[in-house]
This record gives sequence, structure tokens and C-alpha cells, in this order.
Amino acid sequence: MMVEVAKKKAKKSKQSHRIYGLITLARPNSHVSEQFRTLRTNIQFSMVDKKLKSLIVLSATPAAGKSTVAANLAVTFALQGNQVLLVDCDLRRPSVHREFGLQNQEGLTNLLANQNGNGIDAYLHSCEVEGLSILTGGPVPPNPAELLSSNRMKQLEKDVAERFDLVIYDTPPLLGFTDAQILAGRVDGTIFVVHYEEDTKEDVLKASESLKMVNANVLGVVYNRAPVGQKDQSYYYYSYHYEE
Repeated sequence: MMVEVAKKKAKKSKQSHRIYGLITLARPNSHVSEQFRTLRTNIQFSMVDKKLKSLIVLSATPAAGKSTVAANLAVTFALQGNQVLLVDCDLRRPSVHREFGLQNQEGLTNLLANQNGNGIDAYLHSCEVEGLSILTGGPVPPNPAELLSSNRMKQLEKDVAERFDLVIYDTPPLLGFTDAQILAGRVDGTIFVVHYEEDTKEDVLKASESLKMVNANVLGVVYNRAPVGQKDQSYYYYSYHYEE
């Protein structure tokens, strides 16, 4: 019932799904969309012994495409009939709102700061995908890591885990910031996005070490932006690799 309340109060986006990044809506029958469905299936099979309630999508470096991966993955899970919440925890350079053509005047920052005393329903956005809600990042705060490690954030994680079938968190890059590392130690699973031919082996190893330090449950790696040939040359290939 609480999810239904969130849906009724959520703000509606007037933007078309044919905006940059959301290929799972713009071209649902494309090779890339099929890769996202494969990724969804692999994630589900990797958690057969435990119910997956929270998932973080992160990368070692900026511009790896993690926000696009997180957005399309959220769409794919919602299209399966799940109640999904996508949370923009990249409070340094929030971008999830751009993937869906949403406003970002208010969001997670305001909710955690409790500036107006409003609950999460006041900040939730809905989109044309039934079952998908979005919590944008909001204004960039002076202390992102402190907000994400706060008791209010921990309580929010517990609350949304009860309300939604799956919560997906988008975060800043691992290298240079502690934000993603903080969250990775608390969620059920982690998806690591690697920028094809851009991220170095050293970048990936450093990021992997930081995830090991917080005992992150890395479910797999997405190799992003690997070309697939002439037909889909304007799009990117998302390849899933399971971590043994």
C-alpha cells in the first residue's frame, strides 16, 4: 500500500523516453536492450540464496556510463513487474535526472537534510514505466560523504527496502571519493561498470581493492561502450561478466 501512495504522489515527467541513454525504452528489441535483460537475469541467478533488495552501480572513473547503466537496469527490472526505486547518490555530479528528463531542484540532499520536514513521497518522481520511481540527487551539498554515511541515510535505506522490491543506487566514481565505498558495504549487491578501452588495469585493481576493504558483494562487471558493429554503431554494447 505504501508503494501505491508513492506512485500517486510522484511527479510525472512530460519528457519522451527517446532521450539519451534509455535505449531499453526507445529500442526495446535492440541488441543492447537484450543485453540488459541478460544482465538482469544473471543478477537474479547470482542471488539465488538471498533475496536481492538493494543494488549499487558504480565505476572506477568518471564518464564510464554507470548512470546510464543504472537507469536502463532500473527500467528493465521494472518492466518485469517489480516495484523499483532508482536513487541518485552521486551528490557530487548528479545525472540520473537527465536520463529521464526530470527536474533536480530537490531530491536526496533535501530529504537527508530534512529542510522542510517532508518525507520521501514529496521527492519521488515517476515516469512512463509502471513500477519505477526515481529519487534524484538534488542540490550538490558541501559534504556528500557525510550525508551518505549519516544515520538518516541508513534509516532511509531500511525504509525503502521495505517499500520496494528493488532499490538501485547510482554513486560517484570509486577513485578519489569514499561515497561509493560507503554504500557498497551496506547493499546486497554491487555491479562494477568498466569503461571499455578507457579504464586502465591499474584503475580497476585500485577500485577492486577499495571494494574488498568494505566486503562489497560484487556480483559482476559490465564492460561498457564496446562497439558491436555497423548496425548498432550509434549505440553501445553492454557485456556482463560474472566474477568468480
